[in-house]
Amino acid sequence: GNPREVGVPGVPGVGGCPRGCRRCPGPAERPPPQVCGRCPGPLRNGSIVARFCASQASTESEGRCCWERGARPERLLGLDLSNCSLPSLPPGLAEAVAAIILDLTENPLTPLPNGSFLGFTHLQCLAVPLALECPGGSSAWEEVTTHGSSRLCQGQRNLCNSSMELAWLCPENAACAPDGPGLIQCLCDSPFHGYKCLRKGTFPVLLFCGILGAITLSLSLLLWGTQRRKAKTP
Repeated sequence: GNPREVGVPGVPGVGGCPRGCRRCPGPAERPPPQVCGRCPGPLRNGSIVARFCASQASTESEGRCCWERGARPERLLGLDLSNCSLPSLPPGLAEAVAAIILDLTENPLTPLPNGSFLGFTHLQCLAVPLALECPGGSSAWEEVTTHGSSRLCQGQRNLCNSSMELAWLCPENAACAPDGPGLIQCLCDSPFHGYKCLRKGTFPVLLFCGILGAITLSLSLLLWGTQRRKAKTP
C-alpha cells in the first residue's frame, strides 16, 4: 500500500496517523458552523486532533475543527469532539466525512450502530472511549491500541484488498470499493450502470427527461381541466 508518515509528536500510540495535508485526499467545502461548534471552545489541549493540528505548519483551527490553511476548496483534516457529553454521534458528523483524524474520547457513548462512519474513507485515526470497539472491528484497522481510558484505531484498511470474499458480494460488471471502516460499496464498471450494473452504455438522460416532462405536462393539463369543469359547475 502507500507509505504512511510517522505519527503526531508527543501523542502515545499514534504512530499510524498520517501527517501533512499533501497526504489527505478528499477535499470538502467547510461544513456549517454547527459541526465545528458542536462543543464549546477551541481544540482541547492534549487531544490527538489538537496535537496533530499544532504539529503542521499549514493548518489552522476553528472551533473544534482543524483545517488545511489556504486550500481551495478548504480541507477539513480533523474534528475534536472529545469531552462533549455525547450519548450518541451527533447528526452533523456526516458533514465531516473528509476528516482524516477524529477524537470521540471522554464521552458516554453507547455502542455505535453499523454504518455510523459510512463514507469516511479518508479516516486514518479515530480515538473512541475504551468501552467501545473500533468501527468495523479490529480487522478494519491496521493497528488498534489502548491508552488510559481511550482506544485508538489507526490506519483504515481497504477490505476489498484484504478479502476476496467481499469482492464476490459485488455483481458482475462491478468492482468492490471501500466505503468507510469495515464497509464496502460496489461501483459499476464503465460503461455499465443501473440495477446490478446490468445496463450497458450511457444513461439516456435526454430520453428520461423527455418522458418525465411529457408525463408532468399531461398530469398538469388533466388537473387544469378537472379544476376548470368544477369551477363551471353551479
